[in-house]
Amino acid sequence: MTDNNTNMHMTEKDLTKLANRIVSKMMHLKTMEQWFDHVRDSDMGEDQDFYALNISEEYEAMGDLAKLITLLNLYTEDEEYEKCIILKRRIDKVNKILDKYDET
Repeated sequence: MTDNNTNMHMTEKDLTKLANRIVSKMMHLKTMEQWFDHVRDSDMGEDQDFYALNISEEYEAMGDLAKLITLLNLYTEDEEYEKCIILKRRIDKVNKILDKYDET
């Protein structure tokens, strides 16, 4: 094979070596991709993705409030009022956090 730019001649042996190196690099990249996928899908990877969101205190409190209200409604329907009292106290704490961000 001749490269028109450099006039280099490659033997069949050279082509085989080159092909082997290319395949080896591709296999290495595939292995690395699988490793990154494994790390990303692990518990630690998921935690890192979540923390990378840099959720503000206000948004985190809003999410907590939504969860607590949902639980409060479920326990109210189940007539588990002791749990409702505990949830109400937590809701009050979260509301104090949100009061800091209240624009009125």
